[in-house]
Amino acid sequence: MTHLEHKKEALRDLKCAVVTVSDTRTEETDDSGRIIQEALRNEGHSISMYRIVKDEASQIREAVLESLEISDVVICNGGTGISPRDVTVEALVPLMSRILEGFGEIFRTLSYKEIGSSAMLSRAIAGVVEDNLVFCLPGSPNAVKVAMEELVLPEMGHVLSQVRK
Repeated sequence: MTHLEHKKEALRDLKCAVVTVSDTRTEETDDSGRIIQEALRNEGHSISMYRIVKDEASQIREAVLESLEISDVVICNGGTGISPRDVTVEALVPLMSRILEGFGEIFRTLSYKEIGSSAMLSRAIAGVVEDNLVFCLPGSPNAVKVAMEELVLPEMGHVLSQVRK
């Protein structure tokens, strides 16, 4: 079966949660969270939960685990850099049974074309938790747009269909 034939099996109308990781953002200032939600709705997906949590591993894990109870896909934004407060990756990788290494690799390649060598500072990652998908995106609105348009939206339903076979 070709990759195009596989994509015909892609799941649609997914329930998606959005978790913004930030010590400073509010619903009014969370541009990245808003971009993610709009992009998902424009593709026919629903938002099952939206939450802003502090850059604390326990809060991030708790929000994602709660989201997974009512969602097919969880998209986190923020906390994927290299500062001491950036702990999203450390909080969520232990939950992942499979990591989609290609997601981070391709994301950094796309980012490199826009921002140059600073792209290597991103630790964006995606993986499977139980039979759901979790994406960890940077908090930058431009990075979120790239990730959503180029990677998440085109592949999310396809990847999930493969996970749930």
